[in-house]
Amino acid sequence: MRLTGYAREFASLLVFFIRLMDAALIVATGLVCFYLLEPTKSFPVYEGLLPRNYLNALGIAVLLSAWWFPAFKVYRSWRGDNLYAEARPLAVGWLASIVGLVTFIFFTKNADEFSRHWLGLWFISAFIAMCGMRLIIRLVLRKARRQGLNLRHIVLVGSAERNATLTQKIHQETWQGLSVSAHFEEQSELLAYLAQHTVDQVWITLSLKDINQIEALCQALEKVSVEVLLLPDIAGWRLLNHSITQISGLPLINLTASPMNGDNLLIKWFEDKLLSLLILTLTSPLLLLVALLIKLTSRGPVFYKQERVSWNGKRFQMLKFRSMPINADRKHGKPVWGQAHTKRPTRLGAFLRKTSLDELPQFINVLKGDMSIVGPRPERVVFVEQFKHEIDGYMQKHLVKAGITGWAQINGWRGDTCLHTRVKHDLYYIENWSLWFDLKIIVLTIFKTDINSNAY
Repeated sequence: MRLTGYAREFASLLVFFIRLMDAALIVATGLVCFYLLEPTKSFPVYEGLLPRNYLNALGIAVLLSAWWFPAFKVYRSWRGDNLYAEARPLAVGWLASIVGLVTFIFFTKNADEFSRHWLGLWFISAFIAMCGMRLIIRLVLRKARRQGLNLRHIVLVGSAERNATLTQKIHQETWQGLSVSAHFEEQSELLAYLAQHTVDQVWITLSLKDINQIEALCQALEKVSVEVLLLPDIAGWRLLNHSITQISGLPLINLTASPMNGDNLLIKWFEDKLLSLLILTLTSPLLLLVALLIKLTSRGPVFYKQERVSWNGKRFQMLKFRSMPINADRKHGKPVWGQAHTKRPTRLGAFLRKTSLDELPQFINVLKGDMSIVGPRPERVVFVEQFKHEIDGYMQKHLVKAGITGWAQINGWRGDTCLHTRVKHDLYYIENWSLWFDLKIIVLTIFKTDINSNAY
């Protein structure tokens, strides 16, 4: 016997349970953190569980989280998403709650009565506890769904070939809790099936070229109590960070979009500014030494400047320590792409290029906002104009800032290597960007020994 509608009813109960657990964990972690710090802190004298102000703080935090968590869509359905995606709005909502609490404490002039260590430890431990609770729920649901429980039953409408592929994929990923009950190509067969069976969702999987058929389906399904989702057949299209958004209440499908927006833009900004400032500070004696050696060993300026293209086609002057004689990158008065083996660096320049020390001034570009530490390598204007006609998707790499290092570079695609493959790696980076991906690339850049074999 199939428990129709069970998944939807269970989802409401689950959200209610998670709300209660969030409130309980916020209070519990606040208590635990207080008791852990009590032996080393001079907390106010109190009776009962906690001093009065600390109890009030716990209550206010619970109320604020009850307001901010729904505002940041913490309690929406996360079926099909990973834990990281669920944790992000939770982190933002909990941060907003703590900021609201601290603001309240400040304006009520009670700041001196609270321990900053307690607030910090409470913020971190409560977030970890709430994430841990969600992880446990995910594991329990995953096991239940493998046994056929908590399933959402769907029907597919579209070409038989695509529906068969989708059915196979959905049934392989049992952790999502989806089950394809049937799939159809004809509208009449679909409506007859819906009249006799209880279905949670109908997925329209037709191609966008069949817009008239899609419109007719939507009108027909208005007479049936079922959720309708559009999953257009866009196989073969070049997509980058595709998603659904709304502007002025109008639904839009992002086919190609930059990951640098909203929270991501702020995270990337902090990453670039903090790390570049730290690196420039730590390497400042080395920078001065290299600059002095360049002046002493060859004629010409210390820095080599070259116009390159970065985010959204913006041009900037990229800095390097000069490693070659003046105009060594030109042949018959015209710029030359690649051909590093034909160029003759100075003796000091050869060492700088081999060790990538010539790239250090680019952290100044990062600090100025021209570049990022991680991203696709920037190219000269003349070659951007050439390659955009020769290489599919080449201009899409400018959806993020150019970088000092990148996914292509740590995989060996640098200098005189296949530009098509390099662009594929750049687009993979843009599609899969995250802070952790950036940190991984930075670490691999430091420890990878063969990264500079094709330096340019």
